[in-house]
Amino acid sequence: MLNPKKQCLYLFVMVLILSIALVGCSSDSIGNSESTTVSDNTITFAWPRDIGEMNPHIYNPSQLFAQSMIYEPLVSYHDGGELKPHLAESWDISEDGTEYIFTLRQGVKFSDGTDFNAAIVKKNFDAILTNRDTHGWLGFISKIAQTEIIDEYTFKLTLTEAYYPTIQELAVVRPVRFLGEAGFPQDGDTSKGIEKAVGTGPWVLDEYKVDEFATFKRNENYWGELPNVEKIMVKVIPDAETRVLAFEKGDIDLIYGEGIISIDSFMQLESTGSYKTSISEPVATRQLVMNTNIEQLSDVRVRQALHLGFNKQAMVEGVTSGLEEVADYILPTNIPYTSKINTTAVDYHVEKAKELLDEAGWKLIEGKNVREKDGQPLEIELMYNSAESIQKTMAETLQSEWTGLGVKLNIVGVELTTQVERFKANDFHLNFFSNYGSPYDPHSFVNVVATEGFGFSEAISAYPNKEELLNQIAEVKQTTDEARRQELYTAILGSLQEQGAIVPISYIKKIAIYQKGVSHFTFPANRDEHPFTGISVNE
Repeated sequence: MLNPKKQCLYLFVMVLILSIALVGCSSDSIGNSESTTVSDNTITFAWPRDIGEMNPHIYNPSQLFAQSMIYEPLVSYHDGGELKPHLAESWDISEDGTEYIFTLRQGVKFSDGTDFNAAIVKKNFDAILTNRDTHGWLGFISKIAQTEIIDEYTFKLTLTEAYYPTIQELAVVRPVRFLGEAGFPQDGDTSKGIEKAVGTGPWVLDEYKVDEFATFKRNENYWGELPNVEKIMVKVIPDAETRVLAFEKGDIDLIYGEGIISIDSFMQLESTGSYKTSISEPVATRQLVMNTNIEQLSDVRVRQALHLGFNKQAMVEGVTSGLEEVADYILPTNIPYTSKINTTAVDYHVEKAKELLDEAGWKLIEGKNVREKDGQPLEIELMYNSAESIQKTMAETLQSEWTGLGVKLNIVGVELTTQVERFKANDFHLNFFSNYGSPYDPHSFVNVVATEGFGFSEAISAYPNKEELLNQIAEVKQTTDEARRQELYTAILGSLQEQGAIVPISYIKKIAIYQKGVSHFTFPANRDEHPFTGISVNE
């Protein structure tokens, strides 16, 4: 059995990865309208699955973008990692980092006209804390000692110990967003469901038919800047090719997301010149993780040789048609604390790779194709998600390139859940992974690296400075000194990469393609937020 900490981490990874991979289904409806008639001032958006129950405190099948349309945070995440006031106008943090006092924005109403205040903030926090284990993947949740109402518009949060990412974690889409009083069930336990979706956000769920469509209308009493469009129609279209056909027919105004359509389809639509397209800044790094507990991968020279021994530039350009870009760092440099990481980019150098393998004792014996050491072949396995065409093609490319080094790479495609299970159980040689993105990183990434009984723990098991790394990771989460925090992240991320068990492959990006009548589209800084802020449509 896993201990509670490992269970929480596993839940976190499953929630994040499954949400990104867009799997799952929904079976319940909170509306029964058959109508899909909307006004002209509407954006029609395609999504692969039902939006789910619009409960701010639960996970799948509820869709992150839809939850973020209705429910808002105390603090919002912006470009460059800047954290700005949202439902909280300001906050003060005690010198020891354990007390947070939030001054709430006055005059904010829920969509049903009721007031947003400290009492409802506490009620939401208390509902979340009733199911603390469910939400324990979010680091600050397990450290909450007390929630207090200071006055009508002042709320206090007390932690058991300092945890600097608290403010950043308050910006995530779930579970710390705020449901109005009318949405709570009689017993206050939102884990069992809500009465109705009542939030403070710019959108209100108007019409909904499960697995077919959802229409969000503009919240005319919204406290902030009103959206330019009156309605957002979400059409549920599970098949990617069908989404493309609907878009070409003009039934869809916007396609947006990660892996939402194939790269070939995106490139083909873009090439017509009939539509507008956008590609985001990096939202995550596609990584290759090596298990250093495996004899063949325990020597840093072997890991470095494998990194040197494939043409990353050619692979990324060829597999993603230039949609993704080569990654030099294990985390994108547009998230906090990563821009100062000082590591040397690894260039393609087959001869150097062969030299390193020779130095490590893996020799290519005349007449054989696979290197050996003490009678053992240099044979390893790479696990990939069988539903992910990019991972599959990259795995095949690595297999071909490393054959030239005298390395036998066996590639095995598995379902996503199996990939996660095996990685969690340390049952792997090499595995594809990606970090969580904003606003989760870098702290969530280093947290998972340090968690015993998870794949990254095995990846760094042969690092000579493993104990120092773990101590640095423990310290960075608690330090209240900004300069010291930057110093620690620079050391942690640099060391993780230099030891070669985590190889950056490419930077993952979101795509958007939209009809020419759509304007002012921007990508949200928060990976999980909706993309409708500021968007317009010509009437």
